[in-house]
Amino acid sequence: MCSFEVMRSELLESVKNSFESSNTDILRKKYDTFKVNENDKRSALDQVLRDYLLQLLAEPSGDVSIWETYVTFCIEACRQDMCTPTMPVVLLGDIFDALTFDRCETLFAFVENGVNTWKEEMFFSACKNNLLRMCNDLLRRLSRSQNTVFCGRILLFLAKFFPFSERSGLNIVSEFNLDNLTEFGGETSSDLKDILAEKDEQMEEDSKPDTKIQIDYNLYCKFWALQDFFRNPNQCYSKVHWKTFSAHASNVLLAFKSFKLDDMQVKRQKLDTSDEDRQQQQQQQHYFAKFLTNQKLLELQLSDANFRRYVLLQFLIVFQYLNSPVKFKSDTHELKPDQAEWVREKTEMVFSLLEETPPDGVAFVQTVKHILKREEHWNSWKNDGCPEFQKPAHLLAADETGEEGGDKRKYLPRPRRPKKRLGEQMRDITQHGKFVMGKRVNDGNFGWRALRLMARRSPHFFTHSNNPINKLPEYLETMIKKIAKDRPSMLSSEDAKAELMDNDVQTMVPDTEAEDDELLKSEEKEERTMPQEYEDERMGAEKRDSKKSVLLKEHLEAIAFKVAPHWKKLATKLGYQADEVEFFENELKTEVEQALNMLQIWAEDDDDASPENLSYTLEGLGLIEAAETLKEAAELMHVR
Repeated sequence: MCSFEVMRSELLESVKNSFESSNTDILRKKYDTFKVNENDKRSALDQVLRDYLLQLLAEPSGDVSIWETYVTFCIEACRQDMCTPTMPVVLLGDIFDALTFDRCETLFAFVENGVNTWKEEMFFSACKNNLLRMCNDLLRRLSRSQNTVFCGRILLFLAKFFPFSERSGLNIVSEFNLDNLTEFGGETSSDLKDILAEKDEQMEEDSKPDTKIQIDYNLYCKFWALQDFFRNPNQCYSKVHWKTFSAHASNVLLAFKSFKLDDMQVKRQKLDTSDEDRQQQQQQQHYFAKFLTNQKLLELQLSDANFRRYVLLQFLIVFQYLNSPVKFKSDTHELKPDQAEWVREKTEMVFSLLEETPPDGVAFVQTVKHILKREEHWNSWKNDGCPEFQKPAHLLAADETGEEGGDKRKYLPRPRRPKKRLGEQMRDITQHGKFVMGKRVNDGNFGWRALRLMARRSPHFFTHSNNPINKLPEYLETMIKKIAKDRPSMLSSEDAKAELMDNDVQTMVPDTEAEDDELLKSEEKEERTMPQEYEDERMGAEKRDSKKSVLLKEHLEAIAFKVAPHWKKLATKLGYQADEVEFFENELKTEVEQALNMLQIWAEDDDDASPENLSYTLEGLGLIEAAETLKEAAELMHVR
């Protein structure tokens, strides 16, 4: 038996020789000489790979290609099952932590080009969380305004790497970038004064005095103060903040309406410049992530068609969010009727202003409406839990073809019989004396309670038979008929109904179709009972389904330790108000106890409390480890 340190020292030399000769066979031979279990050998080699990386990073050459080759070498070792699949991404994370921004940007090209490798079955499940964490660490180090291109490359890579329905790559809980602050009202610099002087001269030559808009300090402050509401639209649901937002927005939109742009400047540019020059100017045009907020610049900015479109589009995005049914919105985040009417009027006003903004205002509005419509679909998809995209049923049926004798046949779905009206169903039930159970028969919890009730009250429950029934609703209907025949004749229908209601068994009208009618007719001719062996298996399945869909105490205890440092953030997303969070904090001492108490109350009171929904929320908050712990606990309880 070899100790960990012995394997570490011997493998380090093998890794060095194997990497320098670009031959993994050297490492393979040394790896196979250790007579210990595979997990111990992999752990030792994982540590050795990181140790040797430190030596490569300490070399003065600092060639990025050497590190890329080393990661490729590690990938090959993973394919030969000598180290864990997460090691290539772990090594990349170590390298990025030790490099400057310029070298990080160069090395990231290796990550982008290897997207097909990371999506392989061996690496995807093991590396997806590490890759996401590595990219998020890079984004936190970078500046969104100064390193815009690099940030965009990272986001594009994540979009290519993760499947479209992968929730860990989505903003599931609809959080906002609250760090995007807009400062205004400061003093101007000398460089800015020079720019303003040049712009003023051009405006005096090209513009008439009556076409300018008078910008006072009041309008300037209101205009840039709106950026705080665009940064965090949830402020608008507060009564005080709503008054501020609506007043500022009305004043700004009136200013836009009173100062309209014409198309003369665009026409003059087309006459003064050739097609080749215009194309060159468009290619050299730069877009900035942030605008200057000096007061003297606002007049020039409002004369810029692109600037006006940016601001008006921000209004449309906020207006759409305020009226959208977002799953993780608080119950208090809902507009009142008068507020919703104000939003509708201002939305129409913004579209009108966009249509009047040259060039091609009408076409631009049509494009914006199309984008906003797609955003509605995107929001609905996230509210439904981000299900995988599938073709509609009729398209799938049309695509399915069978070949017989060289000919292709399309298998189309069998048309279903239209539903009967409620009155017709009641009439048929009365005429034929049927006992029909409603939609609750298909509910697993209701069926389980019904089985327990019949086990106590009905002797037919323990009757054996050779005719198994495949569906619980069929069995319940059969048992109801048997119980009804055994009831004393002197018991009135009202008493029977009251007793059944007391035992939580109700007769309801179902959504029946042709199959249900045939089933009931056949049951009138022959009564069947369910064998005890089948019933035991069915009851076991119902128990497992119930455990799968219900949060148990074991689930909550398993994740309370994981979410303890962030339990207040989780409580807010689960719908708790600030005073309720304060109550949990004052009631118990430790964060673990506070988190467990909060989760237990949520599981008992919330109708949507389930392992799936809680895992969905945890992933949205970035608590990936807690979400994985919950999934493992749920699967373990399901197996039991």
